Amino acid sequence: MALPLPSRYLTPDDLVEMFELPSVETVYQWRRKRTGPRGFRVGRHLRFDPDDVRAWVDSRRSEAVA
Repeated sequence: MALPLPSRYLTPDDLVEMFELPSVETVYQWRRKRTGPRGFRVGRHLRFDPDDVRAWVDSRRSEAVA
């Protein structure tokens, strides 16, 4: 069973913690390559909608099964 995501918008640091990534630079690489969850800017800050992160995880899981 999947753990619930927070009800607030997520930061790159949140994704680093959630996915045990080596650094926040990984999140920015995903963004540049368009391979990670959809993000958006609030001023100069990058944020992620928890629903978009869940959809991205689900799509990655379905790709792994296929």
